[in-house]
Amino acid sequence: MIRKAGYQIVSNKADFMALKPKDQKVMAYNEWLQDSKAMPYVMDMTEKDITLPEFTAKAVELLYNPKGFFLMVEAGKIDWACHANDATAAIENTISFDNAIRVAVDFAEKHPLDTLIVITGDHECGGLTLGFAGTHYESYFNILGNQKVSFQKFTDEILKSFKEGCAGSCTFSAVKPLITKYFGFKFEGDPKTDAMVLAPFQVKQLEDAFRQSMLGKKERSKNMETYLLYGGYDPLAVSLTHILDNKAGLGWTSYKHTGVPVSTSAMGVGAEIFGGYYDNTDIAHKIMSIMGLEPKVHYACDENDAVRLAVNQ
Repeated sequence: MIRKAGYQIVSNKADFMALKPKDQKVMAYNEWLQDSKAMPYVMDMTEKDITLPEFTAKAVELLYNPKGFFLMVEAGKIDWACHANDATAAIENTISFDNAIRVAVDFAEKHPLDTLIVITGDHECGGLTLGFAGTHYESYFNILGNQKVSFQKFTDEILKSFKEGCAGSCTFSAVKPLITKYFGFKFEGDPKTDAMVLAPFQVKQLEDAFRQSMLGKKERSKNMETYLLYGGYDPLAVSLTHILDNKAGLGWTSYKHTGVPVSTSAMGVGAEIFGGYYDNTDIAHKIMSIMGLEPKVHYACDENDAVRLAVNQ
């Protein structure tokens, strides 16, 4: 149906980068889609993948016209990484989002009289905090550099391959080299002098998580205790990120959205009205007011006569 509507579908990076404004109607996506058919985590990407800054730059190039345009760029994998309590993946994707914002800022600097940039989020997730009791007020963020893949890739590819290879006779000793390779943890040495050496209680934590991982998702989902411990994610993967993040001086409070206020920043035309505290739905109203649009509430009923509301321009 998309092609019948006149859209060109592009997923190859070379073809994507070659797009020009004359191509007009385009549906583009990255050829490799990771979990839930979404873009891969930045730390799992290769040179073949289209990054968020590249999507942003190409969108600006294709949409720019004398009448103006509206562009929304979402860095949704930040949220997903925080759901899974993976600080390294969240940080890498936040940096990518920042680089995408740089594209917008560069455009705004060339068109300062008619450009507005608004940066916000729909909610906080995970309850990430800078400060963990175990590091006694210290932060060691460089430790995060030991993580080589996201929790998702570790679960979907590395751990899956490990399980297939040991075919029901998997042991914790056998998985240790993978833990060291992808997270940098050491099982020998003095944890007091080398932060990457695991303390006995941390090894026990990983052993318990490993046993749960080997049970499989269906078996674990029946146990509320393990659900609260691991949030529905692979127990070994999420335990590895927890321990690494704690060693870096980071803590998590939830696998879900929290009530922590979300900051909103803006630059350009009308940016001053985005200061202060307000309901998140006001952001749309503020943007529409600057664009000269009147918000309208539309009522619609489905086959069950349930009333739905939508705010449109």
